Amino acid sequence: MARGPAVPFAPETLRNIRRLEIRTRRLVNDLFAGRYHSSFKGRGMTFTDIREYAPGDEIRSIDWNVTARMGTPFVKQYTEERELTMVLVVDNSASLKFGTRVRSKHSLAVELGAVLAFAALRNNDKVGLLLFSEGVDRYVRPRKSKLHALRILRDMLVLEPHGAGTGLAEAFAFLNRVQRKRAVVFVFSDFLAEGWEQPLAVTQRRHDTIAFVLEDPRERDLPAAGWMDLEDLETGERLLLDTGSPAVREKLVRIRSEARGRRDGVFRKLGLDTIPLETGQPYLKPLMAFFDARARRFR
Repeated sequence: MARGPAVPFAPETLRNIRRLEIRTRRLVNDLFAGRYHSSFKGRGMTFTDIREYAPGDEIRSIDWNVTARMGTPFVKQYTEERELTMVLVVDNSASLKFGTRVRSKHSLAVELGAVLAFAALRNNDKVGLLLFSEGVDRYVRPRKSKLHALRILRDMLVLEPHGAGTGLAEAFAFLNRVQRKRAVVFVFSDFLAEGWEQPLAVTQRRHDTIAFVLEDPRERDLPAAGWMDLEDLETGERLLLDTGSPAVREKLVRIRSEARGRRDGVFRKLGLDTIPLETGQPYLKPLMAFFDARARRFR
């Protein structure tokens, strides 16, 4: 099991962490923390008792087994856990290093992870990390302290992948084994892999799972730039394409669109909350809109 020892913070890493902390702290303090709390508070619940149904109780809280035995409706009672557990599942594969605009998909994932880690810290919640490429690169058990959050940022920033591929299935299977307590699981990936659907379904049943789907505009729409030598960052396979040909560009758009349709179909089937984000677009507005909608739904 790839946990990895704690290592000292290199000076350059400390500077990068500090810059990232400053950039995300205001967002957490002024804008995000309240939305985070209202979106996730009460999602960790512990069963305590049952009582007779009263007008105004939610139908979904009815205990149908007890109701059938007693002949009158009874509802389950829960108490809210005082702290939540958050796990960041971050894709560290070669395809995440791609980016043609302001940032790469990887740097977008790291900044979003930093925002969520500091939001958890502000709310006195535990946060952990599962960093993966072809397999699990690093697993950090959920804890709560500023030093712990900074270690997670360091690992996301500097840890080299063990392979170029995307082992999404392996990452979800690993999480399903080690994370017994129900958690809020944030997944950051471009989902350019195969065979992850069933392990993700298990994760979705056990945990409150949200997927950040990270994309770059050039992955779906190549420019008309003539002959281009393209390389798959994960397999190393090279392909010479005439991007000046409308037929070639249309075929690439169709292939990518079909892949996205299959992926999104899996998300809908699982009932998975998703946040699609692009490297060239600000993430603040869609992030806030998602958490506002989620808070309204839970209310």
